[in-house]
Amino acid sequence: MANIKSAKKRVLVIRTKTLRNKMIRSSVKTAIRKVHMACEAKDAAAAKAALSVAVAAIDKAKSKGVYHKNNASRKVSRLQKMVNKIA
Repeated sequence: MANIKSAKKRVLVIRTKTLRNKMIRSSVKTAIRKVHMACEAKDAAAAKAALSVAVAAIDKAKSKGVYHKNNASRKVSRLQKMVNKIA
């Protein structure tokens, strides 16, 4: 454990940011999973609805710095490609 006051604060701040990042990543994964499930069920309407939610979640994560912009773009592109196949 850190002895210096500023180091103790950094530990607390990093813990808070880590929890926030985990929460955001988890919500993105859930949104992506819903798109996958809709695509597996061949439900185009549900897939498009889930896609818009997933893209919004990914963009929000990108703006918060949780995902790199290229990583976010790749995720959106793959989801869009998957939805377009069933539509």
